[in-house]
Amino acid sequence: MAQEDAPARDTEEPIGNAQSIIQTIIAPGTPDNKRNSEGDVVVLADGTLLCAWSDFYGGSGDDSGARISAVRSTDGGRTWGERYTIQENVGEQNVMSVSFLRLQTNELLMFYLVKNSRKDLDLYVRRSTDEAHTWDEATLITPEPGYYIMNNARAVQLSTRRILCPVSFTQETWTSHENYRTVMYLSDDAGVTWTRGVGLVSCPKRGAMEPGVVELRDGRVLQIIRTQMGKVWHATSADGGDTWTEAEPWTVVAPEAPSTIARIPGTGNLLIIHNPDVDLSAGHSGRRTPLVAAVSADEGLTWSAPRPIETDLSATYSYVSITFHKSRALLTYYVSQGGLNSLKFKSFPMSLLCN
Repeated sequence: MAQEDAPARDTEEPIGNAQSIIQTIIAPGTPDNKRNSEGDVVVLADGTLLCAWSDFYGGSGDDSGARISAVRSTDGGRTWGERYTIQENVGEQNVMSVSFLRLQTNELLMFYLVKNSRKDLDLYVRRSTDEAHTWDEATLITPEPGYYIMNNARAVQLSTRRILCPVSFTQETWTSHENYRTVMYLSDDAGVTWTRGVGLVSCPKRGAMEPGVVELRDGRVLQIIRTQMGKVWHATSADGGDTWTEAEPWTVVAPEAPSTIARIPGTGNLLIIHNPDVDLSAGHSGRRTPLVAAVSADEGLTWSAPRPIETDLSATYSYVSITFHKSRALLTYYVSQGGLNSLKFKSFPMSLLCN
């Protein structure tokens, strides 16, 4: 049964020339709902924003009970309607980590993880041809045994129309012998059938985790990787994500936390959002705070000075989604404070990334 929430209230911060930042807490953490995280936003045909996320009702651990919940906004994210369940928990533990993808055919795909145990985590996809009113039956993308992770807001469609799902996997998680590697799952028929890419990417220590991908101007695909090394690592593919170069340290500093990359419409520059502070002696290589954005005009070789997104160091922030709509960038991410994780929405003019 769908849950009901009162519409979230908004806060606006004027930024010159009547531009504004819109901020809302879509799903506040509460003692009964301690974790709301891993969200994504898609713009529907009528301009409505659909936001979905991992809604944990059985605790706050990665193995706690969770469903995929959703809300809609008809005013650009200033207010949101009632919460409802877009994907019931069909796993022995949970479902989580939603990604929306608007295909070039205008159909919508919704990806999510179904978790059964430390050795069994699978990626599924469902399709909607009626702007998310209904969804078809789920298709399993990762039939191989093991623990397969695709973060929220990670699926992409290349200019060739190939769909890429960047996945990290290990045989069993939360063990001393974890060895995460990344692999791509590919579809050349709009998500009807899927194949596993040939190339595997490895990194030191715990391994190559939680990849993200973006198509480069020359047609190659760039993969960025969460590591325990104090930096984002990267690899590239010249064959649409099937095979990859060896992973190497990249130009972005980050703790053991996922960074999110996208290409800005209009300018074509790359945007990355990440946590910039590292302490290799601490757990996860440091706290996931603050949260900043940087822009690159040369395909990631150099980056602008960081632009602050969240500066309160008493909280942590992670699992960012980026959606571009008209002249604005729409973000979601969790805000963790006092043992509670809230899902936050933030929208700002893309022009702020160019100043």
